[in-house]
Amino acid sequence: MKEQISVFDMFKIGIGPSSSHTLGPWRAAQLFTQKLVANDVLRQTEAIKILLYGSLAKTGMGHGTDIAVLLGLSGDDPVTFAVDEVAPKIARIKQQCRLTLGGSHELPFQYKDDLLFLYGESLPFHPNAVTFQALLTDGTAVSETYYSIGGGFVVQEGDKGGSKQEVDLPFPIQNAHDLLMGCMRTGLKISELVLENEQAWRSEAETKEGILHLFETIRDCIYRGCHTTGSLPGGLQVERRAHKLNKRLISGRPYADFESWIGAIRAGGNSFQYTLDWVSCFALAVNEENASFGRVVTAPTNGAAGVIPAVLQYFIAFHDGLCEDHVIRFIATASEIGSIFKKGATISAAMGGCQAEIGVSSAMAAGALTERLGGSQRQVLMAAEIAMEHHLGLTCDPIGGLVQIPCIERNTMGAIKAITAAQLALQSNPDKAKVSLDAVVKTMWETAQDMNAKYKETADGGLAVNIPLSLPEC
Repeated sequence: MKEQISVFDMFKIGIGPSSSHTLGPWRAAQLFTQKLVANDVLRQTEAIKILLYGSLAKTGMGHGTDIAVLLGLSGDDPVTFAVDEVAPKIARIKQQCRLTLGGSHELPFQYKDDLLFLYGESLPFHPNAVTFQALLTDGTAVSETYYSIGGGFVVQEGDKGGSKQEVDLPFPIQNAHDLLMGCMRTGLKISELVLENEQAWRSEAETKEGILHLFETIRDCIYRGCHTTGSLPGGLQVERRAHKLNKRLISGRPYADFESWIGAIRAGGNSFQYTLDWVSCFALAVNEENASFGRVVTAPTNGAAGVIPAVLQYFIAFHDGLCEDHVIRFIATASEIGSIFKKGATISAAMGGCQAEIGVSSAMAAGALTERLGGSQRQVLMAAEIAMEHHLGLTCDPIGGLVQIPCIERNTMGAIKAITAAQLALQSNPDKAKVSLDAVVKTMWETAQDMNAKYKETADGGLAVNIPLSLPEC
């Protein structure tokens, strides 16, 4: 069966700092708890063991993997759980040495003995692996292994068909060629074709309502990040910069809501430096929130969550794009570009390095912006190709295993490249393009396979080893 990916698969609401190391393991823990309930053995469970492998082990502490699995096992959901309660609840679990499985069954839990980081072990299917073991009162055990494959997607070991029900899509799309052919046959814009496909899962009204809810989460995240001070957690003592940049750009005046704030941004002009500063500010805001266990939207991942919001916000502020239809179509177009990379390569830094996250998000944003600025379907695909072409080979080497350095600033770079790619595509004849989007997807995947493992979200190479740090023990 060919992979079918909805807008709401590419864009998911969750808690930072990582879709593959936080959101994915959180979902895996929920799936395991649901299995115990389905098998009627949750209340027979007397102990839980959690085994983290590969990249989940090596950078799991910095990415909050331990926090995610404990909250998932506790019955909490990343979409609704109060972000201010993350630290207090984990502190209680550690101090009381008790875990309430599924929110209803309390059992002993020793953090250092029952949650194991297996730094030297990796499972063959994917670097992001976690095994849950439930020891039952009758002496037997239930064990399942899950793989967090990027963007919050989770695969259970042995699940070849996938848990998602296949639907009859009017426009099956596996690659950029399929997408372009569908548009050429019908005359539909890419966003229109995406919205037609979404109706195979739900009504048009439900899809639009869901996308607007995603936007509300993005909007609130940007606004919150631009108005929050302090330093990021984790021990690097990275100071938040978005609020200072925001304050300088609008002369320190506070604005009570998003719309009046956007009005103030527009009133400041549209010089190159002013625009550039705001794009950077928007991206910094999102990823500073992400690094602080804030609520973000995977776009397509948490580590790259600032690129698409920054470009969308740029469109809203500097191209008068604040209307529901623009927002819906921007996100719809971006999702389809991302799904092509997901199907043909990867959106996991643990599999492909940072090209798979910042590179993909930049391509998604470039394509979406191009359509909204009046570009043709071919120009949309050209913009996405240009953006990714100039991220090929980008490694993932997070200092201290945290989604902070160089991750946060890379979102500003990805956003600027996306805008540049869109402008280039809009001023170009796509019929004369030498490189297709499908060719760059194939190249990205080949580059990912050739890339040394130490540059794939392990903190074993690059900046992570050349900037030695002593972080406090969690």
